[in-house]
Amino acid sequence: MNSQATEQPNVQKEAAEQAVIEKRREHLKNESTRIIEIAGNEPHSALKCIHQLSVAGGATEATYIAIEQRIVADQDSAGAYHLALLAQNTPDLPIDARQLIEMVVNKGDNQQRLALLKNLLLPPVDMIKEQILASNDGDAIGLMNTYLQINPEGYGSQHMLSSGQSDQIVPLSPGN
Repeated sequence: MNSQATEQPNVQKEAAEQAVIEKRREHLKNESTRIIEIAGNEPHSALKCIHQLSVAGGATEATYIAIEQRIVADQDSAGAYHLALLAQNTPDLPIDARQLIEMVVNKGDNQQRLALLKNLLLPPVDMIKEQILASNDGDAIGLMNTYLQINPEGYGSQHMLSSGQSDQIVPLSPGN
């Protein structure tokens, strides 16, 4: 009798936990459908979609793919920056982070390039350096040189933070 008395609350607890999981799964599925619709129908909506994805707490693979497609269609370097940062922290995302990083380096501004340099775990230092130097932007070149003096390999800020140095990781907003 005692084992039945303790098993019943456990069964009820497991059922309640499963119901919570199912409710969350349904919520994420609904949010994913909504975000996919926004990405598919609204030009220049990548940042909005990434924000909605963060608020929802996750999404389906199709959602990430739809956001990446919106970024590529719009050639949105700010969206590419944010999705690339998400991809580095979630390695199983079905997106091409390399393509997004190259978009930021080649089409973004120097603020975005410097942010990539600081915030990616292993940024493409030579590509970023080449683009910043080609811009002839003295301020950006100075900031880049200062950063590379203390971090010549270009290991991102996460590496610097773990090695005792401090740097601030800040999200980028579009410059418009």
